[in-house]
Amino acid sequence: MKICIVGLGAIGGLFAARLGQRLPPGDVTLSALARGATLAAVRQHGLRVHGPEGLTAVPLHASDDPAALGVQDLVILAVKGPALPAVAPAVAALCGPHTRVLAAMNGVPWWFFEDLPGPCRGLVLESVDAGGAVRALLPAARVLGCVVHASATAPGPGEVRPVMGQGLVIGQAGKATGEGPSVQAVGELLGRAGFDVTVSAQVQRETWFKLWGNMTMNPVSALTGAPCDRILDDPLVRGFCSAVMLEAQSLGAAFGIPIEQAPEARHAVTRKLGSFKTSMLQDAEAGRPLELDALLGAVREIGTHLGQATPHIDALFGLVRLMARQRGLYPAALSPHA
Repeated sequence: MKICIVGLGAIGGLFAARLGQRLPPGDVTLSALARGATLAAVRQHGLRVHGPEGLTAVPLHASDDPAALGVQDLVILAVKGPALPAVAPAVAALCGPHTRVLAAMNGVPWWFFEDLPGPCRGLVLESVDAGGAVRALLPAARVLGCVVHASATAPGPGEVRPVMGQGLVIGQAGKATGEGPSVQAVGELLGRAGFDVTVSAQVQRETWFKLWGNMTMNPVSALTGAPCDRILDDPLVRGFCSAVMLEAQSLGAAFGIPIEQAPEARHAVTRKLGSFKTSMLQDAEAGRPLELDALLGAVREIGTHLGQATPHIDALFGLVRLMARQRGLYPAALSPHA
């Protein structure tokens, strides 16, 4: 199977490391679409993987030109939300009639409501896919949704350090067409690469449930600079996070994905992870763009579509967006969905 990683950061690097280290070369032909310092590092050293046994290298055919990599059987898309509009044409160029795209991204994705029954079916979220441009290039019929329950860091360009977890939940984003690898085949391959894979009949459920926790811890940590345990230790901040989650819970119930868990129960799960910096806090500290639209803007847009007020979501989105704009980490111009 020809597999290309697009987005060779922490999560993309984790996929590349597992596939490159644990599968025989005859099973996969592994490549990466990269640019800049990452491309230079991978061309010189391969993907460098930090692990218990020390530093190892995974050979990768890397290029910044999709034509040089050719049509793939599977493209693993692991970029942050702000990069998606720019990278989508390159992903489309890697696709033939039977290519599948495994979208391993946070937040509400562009394909979320494509075939989801209920009042939001077919809704194009302007916050994550302005004008439906991504949907036109990467239709849901070829997409496999992927919820990642694993963490890693990228110590430097072309480097990855796995941290904890091996869990993946994958599922067909829309009605599949063509003869490309099925979700079961992709799940089996990733399982052999060392991931703990669950195939879901409705991957939107797991996507929404992961977002339900991320949509508070990530932006609040970026706004305050605090790790998650400090956020949860402050009763006023924890209460505000619970209010945001209750609003999102109400939206999910309205469009057909109810969450039965109480916010405090989710906080208890997060607390067990100890003191850690969220990925958004790490992005803020490194001066990288923040993926606020996929985690908050899209949820606010869903509320507008359903006619439900979301004052706590609005407040959090507005505050963290203003902070990000002041630091050049979010576009300065107001968008139509703002």
